[in-house]
Amino acid sequence: MRDLPPCPRTPNCVSTQAVRSSQRMEPIPYTVPLREARARMLAVLRALPRTRIVEEGPDVLRAECRSRILRFVDDVEVRFDDAAKLIHFRSASRLGRRDFGVNRERMEQVRMAFLAAS
Repeated sequence: MRDLPPCPRTPNCVSTQAVRSSQRMEPIPYTVPLREARARMLAVLRALPRTRIVEEGPDVLRAECRSRILRFVDDVEVRFDDAAKLIHFRSASRLGRRDFGVNRERMEQVRMAFLAAS
């Protein structure tokens, strides 16, 4: 599995591979075959409001999420580590310095929806 891009120093990014504890989130575990985990995650991402899938690879998914009012774009990248049965992710705002917790909240929702579909 390729590493995710690092989070910038600004507090508008969360990642399972972040160095700073304030930006770090735990990866999402899965026990099903990769194809099933990928399909489930794709369904979860497609269900997010104002979200567009921009890349679908065998072990990576990328999406753009737009804010409701100002239409700012956040980039979401999801990578599957099938050997460890873990889903790594990164969600980051393209612009600005702060995101008021939006990226963390989004990825917590993604985690809960993915695990609930198990």
